[in-house]
Amino acid sequence: MTFIQRRCAAPLACFSMLLPWTAQAHSFGVIYNLPVPFWLYAYGATAALVLSFLVVAFFAAGTLASEARPGRVLLSATRLAALRRFKPWVQLVSVLLLLLCLATGFFGHRNPYQNFNMTFFWIVCVLGIAYLSALLGNLYGLLNPWRALADGIGRIWPGFVRGRWQLPAAFGSWPALLLYMAFIWVELFASIRPYSLATLLAGYTVFNLLGVWCVGARDWFTRCEFFGLLFGLIARMAPLHRVQGALRWRLPCSGLLQERAADFSVLLFILFMLSSTAFDGLKATLPWMKLFWHDPFNVLTPQLGGPPLYFYAQLQPWYERLEVASLLLSPLLYLAAYALCLALAKAITRSPLTLRELMLRFAYSLLPIALVYNVTHYYTLLLTQGITIFSLVSDPFGWGWNLFGTARQWRTPILPSMDFVWHSQVALILIGHVVSVVLAHIEALRCFGSRRLALLSQLPMLLLMVAFTTAGLWILSQPLQAGH
Repeated sequence: MTFIQRRCAAPLACFSMLLPWTAQAHSFGVIYNLPVPFWLYAYGATAALVLSFLVVAFFAAGTLASEARPGRVLLSATRLAALRRFKPWVQLVSVLLLLLCLATGFFGHRNPYQNFNMTFFWIVCVLGIAYLSALLGNLYGLLNPWRALADGIGRIWPGFVRGRWQLPAAFGSWPALLLYMAFIWVELFASIRPYSLATLLAGYTVFNLLGVWCVGARDWFTRCEFFGLLFGLIARMAPLHRVQGALRWRLPCSGLLQERAADFSVLLFILFMLSSTAFDGLKATLPWMKLFWHDPFNVLTPQLGGPPLYFYAQLQPWYERLEVASLLLSPLLYLAAYALCLALAKAITRSPLTLRELMLRFAYSLLPIALVYNVTHYYTLLLTQGITIFSLVSDPFGWGWNLFGTARQWRTPILPSMDFVWHSQVALILIGHVVSVVLAHIEALRCFGSRRLALLSQLPMLLLMVAFTTAGLWILSQPLQAGH
C-alpha cells in the first residue's frame, strides 16, 4: 500500500544497487537469509505440485458427482430472512463510515499514519473485505456504501435506479476492468495522502451515482463498479453460500466450478488480479531496478554515453513510465502463457470446443492463485498497520481525541519472525496452486470427457502452475529496494 511503503531517497536507492544482494522476505525491509537455498524451495514446490497432480488424476473423477450436492445448512431460510431486518442499519453504518473517510481526509491530520481514512480504506476495506469475502461470501454486496446511497436516492426518486439507457451486452465488464487498472495505478504510483484519498472517494461516489443514473443500478453494480466484481469473484471461493434462501456450507473453492467466466473482460480481470500483485512485488526488488539502471544487456549505455545510473535525474521520469506501461501490459503476458497452454490442451485432445470457450471455462481455476498472491504480499500489513485502526477510531482526525479510550492502545505493530513470514508465504503459494490444479483437472474432465484425455490436457497447465509457483517464490525471496 502506497502510504506505508518506506521508500528510500533516490541517491540511497541507487547506492543500494551497488551492494551485494542478500535474500529478504517480501513484507519487511530488513535483511533475511533463507533457511535453505532457494532452489530447494523451488524443487520442493514443484514436486508437491506434480504429486498433487497425480493424486488428483487418480481420485478426482468422483468429485464431479459430489460437487453439486447441497452442503449442510448453517442458517435456515427463515432465520436468514429474519437477519435481513438489520440490513438497512448495516448499510447506514457503511455510508456513515464513507462520510467519515471523507471528513477525516478533508479536515483531519495530514500525516497518513494519524488519519483514520488511510488505514481504514487501504487496510480494513481493500484487504479486510477481500479476505473475509474468501471466508464468508459476498459481504461487499451487503456493505457497498455506493449501492446503499443509490438505493436511498431510489426510494425518493424511483426512476433513478432504473437508468436512462441499457448497457450493451458487448460492453461486458470492460468498464470494471478499466476502473480496476486505474485503481491499481493509483495505489502503486500516485503517492496518495489523506486529502487526495478523500478527493478520490468523493469523485468515485459522484461517478457511481452518475453511472447508476445512466444505466441503472443492476447493470452498473454488476458490470461497471470494480469493487463489486473484484470481491464477487473472491467470494466464489468461500465455504458459505446461499441456496434457496438458506445459508449452507460447501467445500472451499467449489463455487468456482458452478459456472464459467461470463466473457473475455472477466478473464482479463482475473489475469490482472494475478499480474498486478506479482508486478507490485517485482518492481520493489533490486533485480528489477538493476535491469534498467545497470543496463545488463547494454541497450541504453551506448546511446547515453555511460551507464543509465549516471543520468538518474533525467531518466527517472522515463523509468516511471516504463513501470506504468509494464503494469498495464502485464495481464497480456499472463494471457499469452495461459492461451498457449490451453491451445496445446486443445491440440492434444482434439476438442471441438473453441480456444476462447476453453479459456473462459478454465478462468476461475486461476482465482485461488490470485488470492494467495495477494495474501502473501499484503497480509503482514494487517498485523503492522491494520491493528492501529483500534486507536484511530478514538482519534479519527488526529486531533488528540480519545473517544473510546483506545487512542493510546494498539499502536505497536505485531512483527512475526521472518522465518514465520517466509514459510507462511511458501505454504500459501503452494496451497493456492495445488487448489488450482485440482479445479483445472475437474474442469478438464468436464471438457474432454475421459480421464486419459483430461490427464493429458493438463500437462501444459501443470507446467504453467510450476512456472507461476517458482516465479512467485522467486519474487518473494528477492532483495527489496523498499519494504512494504
